Amino acid sequence: MLKVGVLGAGHLGKIHLRLLNQSEKYELVGFYDANEKYAEEVAEEFNYKNFKTIDALLQEVDVIDIVTPTLSHYNTAVKAVEAGKHFFVEKPITNTVEEAEQLTKMAKAKGVKGQVGHVERFNPAFQAVNDKIDHPMFIEAHRLAEFNPRGTDVPVVLDLMIHDIDAILSVVKSKVKKVNASGVSVISDTPDIANARIEFENGCVANLTASRISLKNMRKSRFFQRDAYISVDFLEKKCEVVKMKDAPQQPDEFAMILQNAEGVKKQIYFDNPEVDENNAILDELETFADAINHNTTPIVTLEQGTEALRVAKMVIDSFDK
Repeated sequence: MLKVGVLGAGHLGKIHLRLLNQSEKYELVGFYDANEKYAEEVAEEFNYKNFKTIDALLQEVDVIDIVTPTLSHYNTAVKAVEAGKHFFVEKPITNTVEEAEQLTKMAKAKGVKGQVGHVERFNPAFQAVNDKIDHPMFIEAHRLAEFNPRGTDVPVVLDLMIHDIDAILSVVKSKVKKVNASGVSVISDTPDIANARIEFENGCVANLTASRISLKNMRKSRFFQRDAYISVDFLEKKCEVVKMKDAPQQPDEFAMILQNAEGVKKQIYFDNPEVDENNAILDELETFADAINHNTTPIVTLEQGTEALRVAKMVIDSFDK
């Protein structure tokens, strides 16, 4: 079992602590949180060992799990790399692209593995259709959330939209050509609502909307490709695959047939895969353990985390144009 420690014991940090404590692939050594009084309360309530410094925790572990505010990701990850420890870091990978690139270079030079916490890659609904998304040409994503003060220190793009940016980049095998976006600040100092149109070199277009001041939660993406429509509900963990094929000469009486102006007939049918229940956060942490133990590539690499941040920054920069 890999010895692991957690940096940050806030809302998400406590979830990581609980799951790592349950995992059969990790031995939870303890945690560090900069708020000493709060850290003592967490240690007493959950019986986790509270380390007084990051360095003290690093000395006792093989892997460090960074669940701190974004602004501290780079400095804490660098400490892990310098200590020769593998690290898992929550999204976004760092605060700036330059930091992400530097961190990636350092990790590679030190021979340590890193994974970025883009948890939607492990959403069972997305995983169920991942192999069916083939050369999408239009993508629409909506990620709406009720207001929560947590996360408002960064624009909604880095708080919410980056989830969809990463998922889209993982299925569109092409470079980003152009980004147009708009953002509006309603209750925070940074944009709370954003819409982005991302154009790729292969012709694919993605339209993304994110809001953190909505009346209800929604996390849906739709992928359109030749002869197929794929819908993923990340929140409800449901998916739908609608396909078209050439209609047979003698279709079944219940078959859904479409005919275009040229007389070409297509049959519509549903190919909905089964969605397996899972705990996405536990899965992302345990697959990272597998990558370390078997010396394989993590599912969400530092390079991919960097690219998601790069595109997110392109969206934010587009607000001012």
